[in-house]
Amino acid sequence: MQNIICGGAALSIFMTCVSVFLAVRLGRYRRQTRHMIEELSMLRQEDTNYRLSSCCHAGRTQEVIALFNEIAEKYRSEIAVLRRENHAYRESITSISHDIRTPLTSAKGYLQMLTKDTPSDVASMEKHQEYIATVEQRVDDVADLLNQLFEYARVEAGEMEFDMERINLTNLFMDTISMFYDDFSDKDCEPVIDVPETPCYVTADRNALVRIIENLIKNALVHGTGDYHFSLKMYDSQVCLRVSNRTDSIEQKDLHRIFERFYTTDTSRTRKATGLGLAIVKQFVKHMNGEVEAALEEGIFSIDIVFETL
Repeated sequence: MQNIICGGAALSIFMTCVSVFLAVRLGRYRRQTRHMIEELSMLRQEDTNYRLSSCCHAGRTQEVIALFNEIAEKYRSEIAVLRRENHAYRESITSISHDIRTPLTSAKGYLQMLTKDTPSDVASMEKHQEYIATVEQRVDDVADLLNQLFEYARVEAGEMEFDMERINLTNLFMDTISMFYDDFSDKDCEPVIDVPETPCYVTADRNALVRIIENLIKNALVHGTGDYHFSLKMYDSQVCLRVSNRTDSIEQKDLHRIFERFYTTDTSRTRKATGLGLAIVKQFVKHMNGEVEAALEEGIFSIDIVFETL
């Protein structure tokens, strides 16, 4: 009988200990739950980088808190990216609107002057012809911008097909440069052209390659102030196409953004720079398995494009 009483007392003590242990554990869970609810309520009401914390150790709640903080950090990062993209999108729309509105407003003004009176002498006729030429130029500017927008949208969306073929880059480079002879004459300068006597062959899309060279030359004409240099250099199994020029509008801080869409160092947007030319260059080079890089050294801005040779 005494053994039974002792056994019952021991069981009672054990059950009491278990009850106390469970009560303490349950109390910790309740305390931790209240703490988490309070913090979550605060996070719901405020846009903050606050992280959930633990007020006491309660089972696997630490794992739950760590997992929640990880998910929340990922969510915050995605929100930050979306905000930056949204800001860039608004800036892009503003820039495009300005780039389209400016030449159209100018063209409208010249058209109004053309309709005011009929030319009655040679001087008036010449002035009218000048107005007409200006209107045509402004319309061409808008058309060029819209073409660039369409071109960039297609290549970024992966809708543009590239017909890869074996191309003599040396001849194509020289032919494209020659198309800008009048532009360099207007700037009263002659570019230095340095190409190897041996033809450089690459695998590329001809139209895309011409577009790349055209955009590089146009960018040099817009932002350059002299020392225009166009070259092709052979390095083992690679060829480097370089366009360089002296500039007073590009700084070191611009280099990491120079290939971004709509980015232009001309904040006043008076140089007919849409910020799409170099963005298109980068996309085209990427799709043809090449590499592109920009550099600025002692006032000389250069862009190097490297392709594998055949």
